[in-house]
Amino acid sequence: MSVQEAITGLVDRLYVAPVAAVLPRQTFRYIVCGAVTYGAFDPACYFLIYNYVVAHRYVSLGFVTLSPHIAALALVFPLTFLVGFWLNRHVAFRQSPLRTRTQLWRYGLSVAGSVVLTYAGMKFFVDVCGVWPTPAKVVTTLLTALYSYLAAKYFTFRHAAG
Repeated sequence: MSVQEAITGLVDRLYVAPVAAVLPRQTFRYIVCGAVTYGAFDPACYFLIYNYVVAHRYVSLGFVTLSPHIAALALVFPLTFLVGFWLNRHVAFRQSPLRTRTQLWRYGLSVAGSVVLTYAGMKFFVDVCGVWPTPAKVVTTLLTALYSYLAAKYFTFRHAAG
């Protein structure tokens, strides 16, 4: 049994009656992949890199100096990007007819869109509408997650069978 089959099997065991009645299997897999990537893997990597790699120090790149939290963010991003891509490709959107490099390119575009949408959403809700930052972040995250799912399903991994 491959790693992707084992992970998919584990995720599918969580796909029980109350959830199955509301969500399609592929959508459920996508949600679980996102929760693992951004709810567990990303914060764990950030903690380790911030505390032990960057070690709370400023990082000079010669042309710019990064504060410790931004340096850690920059180092974590490629890891989270690759894990998110792998999980989506092999668990949530399996059997897409698109080539891996096409999917990776499209995934990069969709992630860039998510970053822009998050930035624009926060600017709009906080600066234009006067919403407090925390509720604005919650609304922005929900909108970005919806965008991300639709981009994955209909663009990045289009025609993928669950």
